Formats: sequence, C-alpha cells, structure tokens
Amino acid sequence: MTEENLKTFKEFIIRAEPFPADIISGVLWALDIEGIVEEDNQLKIYSSSKSKTNKEQIESVIKKLAAQDLIKSYSVEENEIINKNWNEEWEKSINVIEVTERIIIKPSFREFSPNEDQIVITIDPKMSFGTGEHQTTKLVLKLLEKNIVRGCSVLDVGTGTGILAIASVKLGAGNATGIDNDEWCYNNAIENIRLNNVSDKIKIHLLEINKVAERNFDFIVANIQKDILIDISSEIKNHLKQNGTIILSGLLLADEKDISTCYKSLGFTLIQKEKMDEWIKTFRNAQSSPGNPNVLIPGDPERKYEEE
Repeated sequence: MTEENLKTFKEFIIRAEPFPADIISGVLWALDIEGIVEEDNQLKIYSSSKSKTNKEQIESVIKKLAAQDLIKSYSVEENEIINKNWNEEWEKSINVIEVTERIIIKPSFREFSPNEDQIVITIDPKMSFGTGEHQTTKLVLKLLEKNIVRGCSVLDVGTGTGILAIASVKLGAGNATGIDNDEWCYNNAIENIRLNNVSDKIKIHLLEINKVAERNFDFIVANIQKDILIDISSEIKNHLKQNGTIILSGLLLADEKDISTCYKSLGFTLIQKEKMDEWIKTFRNAQSSPGNPNVLIPGDPERKYEEE
C-alpha cells in the first residue's frame, strides 16, 4: 500500500429512517470528504484528519433533510481510523448486481461471464455516484427494460455514473444525452461510456437542463430528489416530444402527492407507478393530442401495466 492510501481518516457513520442513501450521499459530497461507502442500513463517510469536516457539520446537513421530511430520524457517529485504505474497503462492498434476468451491473474491478441474452453494464463508480445498488436506480432500470423503444432518444437528467444513459442504448435506444452539474460525475460518466463502448451513441454535458439545446426527446429519465424534480418540471416538459414519456425516481412515498400535483398541472398523465421499500418511481406520458387522451391508471403501486 502506498503512503497516500495509508493515512489517518475521520470516519462518520450515518444511520437514518427512512434511509434515502442516494439523497444523503448527494448532499454530503458538497463537504470536504474523500469517500462514501454505502452499506445495507448506513453510510460510512471518510475525510482526511486534516479536513475541517466534523460531526456537527454533518449533523447540520442531515438536519436540513429532516426539515424537508426526507428522513424522520438520524444518528451520526464519529471515529478515528488509523492507516485506513478506505478505497480498498469500499471496493470490497461493491459486487455484481443482477437487476433483472437480463440487466447486469458489473463494477470494472469484478469479473462476470454473461449468457447470450444478458446485457452487462460495466461501471467504475468512483465511490457513491451510482453502482446500481440503490433501489431508485433499480426501479428505473426495470422500467427502461420494459418500455424503451428501439431507435428512440433519451435524456438522462442528473446522470451521475451514466448508468441509465448506458442502459438505454444497450436496451435499444438510438441515442442518449446525459447531463449533470457536478464535474466529478461528468468525468465519471464519460469514463463509463468508454468502458461500455457506447461513446458513439451517448453525449455527456456538464450543464443544467435549461441549457440543453436539443429538444423533442422520446424519453426523459430523472433519478433525483423531489424538490429538484418540481423545480425543473417545466424544463422537462419543454424538452420532451409530444406524447413522449418521462420516468421519475429518487422519490419517497411521502413525495408522491406533491409530484403528482406538479406534473398533472403541466398536462402529464400517470400511466404506471411502482414502489420498492420506501421508494417510488412514476412513469408518465405527456398529454396526448385531442381525441386520443392518455388514461390515468389509478391505484396499486405493485400492479404491473401493459403498454397500450
């Protein structure tokens, strides 16, 4: 191990109920930290011993999530770890994920031999930016598998590792565009696109959705938190083809009413809703032309709906 890997770290263990790991880790990356390890029911945050990041600072960030009703309760524990190779520890926690019988997520440092029907997405996630482990990512991948139309165009908002854009083209989309406002995510997504040999079909941009010049996307996917989905709802509509489809995820059950109110007011119609643990995904079509309206399908989050 090199001297750079072997040094003293501060370790913060964060537990929350519910446990929106993607949201918590997303806000924590704004702090002066060096790594995040996601486990089944907690996050481990690592920062250098020289970092100004402390328990009080982390608690202050988490408290804001509680104020937004994203979590109900939380705890933060601080430890000092001597000679901790956190990157090695993190890699031990990341495994090959069989999202469905067809979709496999493989970290770049793991081996996997697929059968002829399987699609393998290789991801070098650079810590917590989307390994396929989290429920919100799995929810979107399953919907993409069922609904992607061959040759369609896809916009992935908040692309992170690029996993959803990559999955889209491997499932048959003609092209995909991924956008993010985080430079680390931008660089990581470009690296993952190259790993999957899909650079000719995917473009990654470091910008917000209102700066995307292209319009008329067939599909828009957004796996981000509620407040952002509401803030950019008009831009999502403006970039979507008439009768196009959006998939929203990163949402807790408590977020459903606000999201439904917002997107219905813009002419969207809910055609599918599913949940996994405390997370939901919604799947909406833009309002159809007169005489051929989409139908709001009510009810059961566990029900599966067939394409018309």
